[in-house]
Amino acid sequence: MLEAAFWGFAGGSSLLAGAAIGYFVPLHDRPLGLVMGFGAGALISATAFELTEDAFALGGADIVAGGLAAGALVYFAGNRYLQRMEPEGDKNEVSVGLTLGAVLDGIPESAVIGITLLEGGGVGIAFLAAVFISNLPEALAASADMKDDNAFGHVFKVWALVVMASTAAAALGFGLLDGASDDLIGFINAFAGGAVLTMLADEMIPEAYRRSRDLAGLATVLGFALAYLLSTLD
Repeated sequence: MLEAAFWGFAGGSSLLAGAAIGYFVPLHDRPLGLVMGFGAGALISATAFELTEDAFALGGADIVAGGLAAGALVYFAGNRYLQRMEPEGDKNEVSVGLTLGAVLDGIPESAVIGITLLEGGGVGIAFLAAVFISNLPEALAASADMKDDNAFGHVFKVWALVVMASTAAAALGFGLLDGASDDLIGFINAFAGGAVLTMLADEMIPEAYRRSRDLAGLATVLGFALAYLLSTLD
């Protein structure tokens, strides 16, 4: 279980690095938009070639459809609720959506890391690298938007809680899902994919385009290609 927790932390630790970079390094709109586009491409690749593909292999089309729908609806409802709780005129709507997306992606993804260790195959370094790369831009972009209204201590605490939740999810995936059915594991994968895709369409891709215009498309393809190449190394 401790090994699973360690790998869960390793995958999520880039959120803390991204939070620090986004808060302390001054980034203009264009470079920040390029980072967000790159991250969006990496997340699309991870969703297609890691989460959804594995979910289909484990549970079939019905599990994939159900998981994607559940993840999308939970993200949609959670994001709408959190935005309604924000004070009127607050400019942090994008950061709220990105943070929620990181939670709904990171926790199921980390649980799957724990399940992978149960199967005895070890955790693939390429998979962890893809998770690390896709997490970094999420935290960077969200923290850059949050810094005008929040002290670094608050921003860091938010992302530290996300990392702690991911670490715990990896440990629980190892400790509680021993013997879990393929359908359940596939559903967990697809759920994460549905949440991520909804976040990308609602928040990350539109914001990347707003900040860097048509260059965002090139950055997205670059992120997709790098994450895909990493996925083929396992």
